[in-house]
Amino acid sequence: MTPQPTGRLFRSADGDELILTRTFRAPVEDVWASVTDPERTARWFGPWEGQGAPGRSVRVRLAFEEGEPWSEVRIDACEPPRRLVVTTQDDYGSWRLEIRLTGTDDGHTRLALVHHLTGTEGLGEVGPGWEYYLDRLVTSRDGGDLPEFEAYYPAQKAYFEGLTPLPPED
Repeated sequence: MTPQPTGRLFRSADGDELILTRTFRAPVEDVWASVTDPERTARWFGPWEGQGAPGRSVRVRLAFEEGEPWSEVRIDACEPPRRLVVTTQDDYGSWRLEIRLTGTDDGHTRLALVHHLTGTEGLGEVGPGWEYYLDRLVTSRDGGDLPEFEAYYPAQKAYFEGLTPLPPED
């Protein structure tokens, strides 16, 4: 089965935003733990070390990247269990990322990963990467075989390179 890209590009007052979403059959607090607890992030993204708090930095090991490099991550905002904003800094530059969690009346949780962009160069590589990691998050929670990156890239590259910005989400 070939995974289908879900990312959409939106124009905002501060620039473009790549937004990818997933929905979980779990309460917000449980999904929050999957994206903030170092033992649980290790299952789908990589473990982190340090003291997580707004204004502080932690180190994240990119466990599913070649060489498993460490990346500095500054926590810009942390509003449990609804919103986390971080800025990453590594050999590839600086990225501003945001996770927004919204509970639904039926007990599900919608996760939106927002990549605040400074330009759309490299979107054909970045987008498939986020699709891959979010599907790893889903699978790490639900069980089953973890996806392989080759199913996402280069298969989804053209989709992301072809995105044009939509008006801001409400």
